[in-house]
Amino acid sequence: MSLYLGFRRFGAGAAVVAAGLGVAFLVVLVSASRSADARLELGPAATPTVPTLTVEYRSDASMGEYFPGLVTARRESELGFERGGRIDDIAVDVGDRVVSGQVLARLDTRALEAQIAAADAQTAEAQAQVALAQSTEDRQQTLLERGHISQQRLDEVATSTHAAEARRRAAAASANALRAQLALSVIEAPFDGVITARLSDEGGIAAPGQGLLRIVEDDALEIRVGLPAESAATLTTGEVYNFETTTGEIAARFRASTGVVDTRTRSVTAVFDVEGPAQAGQVARLRLEQAIATEGFWVPTSALAEGRRGLWSVYVLEADEYGTYTIAPHAVETVRIDSGRAFVRGAVDDGAVILRSGLDRITPGQRVRIGDEA
Repeated sequence: MSLYLGFRRFGAGAAVVAAGLGVAFLVVLVSASRSADARLELGPAATPTVPTLTVEYRSDASMGEYFPGLVTARRESELGFERGGRIDDIAVDVGDRVVSGQVLARLDTRALEAQIAAADAQTAEAQAQVALAQSTEDRQQTLLERGHISQQRLDEVATSTHAAEARRRAAAASANALRAQLALSVIEAPFDGVITARLSDEGGIAAPGQGLLRIVEDDALEIRVGLPAESAATLTTGEVYNFETTTGEIAARFRASTGVVDTRTRSVTAVFDVEGPAQAGQVARLRLEQAIATEGFWVPTSALAEGRRGLWSVYVLEADEYGTYTIAPHAVETVRIDSGRAFVRGAVDDGAVILRSGLDRITPGQRVRIGDEA
């Protein structure tokens, strides 16, 4: 009887153990099934699709480089009086357009005109003395011919005539000098242009040579640009080039270059004649295509990842056995940078596929799928 009870107890325990093992096995199967389903569902979502581009090496690449220049007038003068005096009138103001020969300003010339009048009177008096001396000489000549006077007397009268003529010429020269001073009391426009500065007003005292007005020849503008000697050598005389300004483009024809390298700027000055509307003082940028003297490939700047010590890299997509790609950074050197793109070279094969953008959302070693390719 006791043996029978022992077997019953043993059988009951084994049944409990077997039941427990069965439940555990079912739990493992369900968990594995759910995990597999989860992997099947999350697999594509966990492998992001990225934009890419194919590397294409170039040995003949070039890029546009901008060289700034300044629009200036061919002629610009600061005008003043050659003699001093009180300013009587300034007939123009800033912004006024003037023509060559137009009177721009005058000095007070009343005192000078009085001196000219006095000099003219002295000249007239001297002329009268010359006439009297000449008449006297003529009469003395007649008397000499009749034997009434000596030759000595005639010579004395002739000398008086010459002295009177000399005094007349001196008086006339003095009057002419004063008239020249009168002409220097007027400022005339030396060429057609526009007044850009008025530095004094009526009533002021002008010193000789003091600048009072500034005039710019705005109908004949030019652009001067500092260029590397090799770039200046590519320009063609008479060819029209386009310049960029804040208000649009300016067309200008290449006239000449100095041909001399400035020791301070290491550049050659090229001069262009402006053919379209422009304003003196504008900054204009000349774009020239410059050859890149090395082999490399273009990438958008969004494809560059900055590393330590100022190094740059691109993310290369390397195929794996799962039909996806693994991100691998490759170091590159930036040769030139031009408005949103860079010309680089480095340990990247020609034809390699690299990440085009979105580097901040991708990490090296991550698996990705190829999306749109540029």
